[in-house]
Amino acid sequence: MLLTTGQAAEELGCAVTTFRRLVHAGLLPGLSRRGVRVMVPLDVVQALRARHSAPLDRLDADEIAVLRVDTAQPVNDLDRGWIGFAATLPPDDLLKALRGWWRCDAASVAAGRVLPVTLSGYVVAVLTGLERWEKNTEGRHAFPDAVLAGYITDLSHPTKHVAAPAAQDRAVAELLLGTRLASHSGGAIAYVTAGNPVN
Repeated sequence: MLLTTGQAAEELGCAVTTFRRLVHAGLLPGLSRRGVRVMVPLDVVQALRARHSAPLDRLDADEIAVLRVDTAQPVNDLDRGWIGFAATLPPDDLLKALRGWWRCDAASVAAGRVLPVTLSGYVVAVLTGLERWEKNTEGRHAFPDAVLAGYITDLSHPTKHVAAPAAQDRAVAELLLGTRLASHSGGAIAYVTAGNPVN
């Protein structure tokens, strides 16, 4: 059975624009077209609905930052060609597209030691290596040593690409990728309680 994007969004309880971000990011398999309509297999929508919440209580942090992104868009920057997420971006381009420049409390981001990247409320990538940051003249921060610990290319039955050099970074990417992670913010960076204070 195939659903329109509107029907799929209704099944998931989200806005159609929110669901379409997943479509445009290339994260959903088996899509087809009927005229101008994108059709989504019901089993893909059911798999998304079954995704578990991120187990933040298993992280060694009281609070972590969450990077909320849109579908990748080309930009005219010297250090990157894209901003945002797309499953088709090569890992090097994806890392550049995600590691800055953001308005944030850089020290708080670094203190959490992990930066889940969410698209439409799902963790699609995980950054680590956040200890050092830079600030530009507009008050935005970037994390030049950030590591792309892992990312997703299929969200319905999570296809995870985990390649961080450190075992701990690989483990946290495996833990978070493909999970649901709700966050609320007026900007790209949100802060959520992990519930596990470091002693």
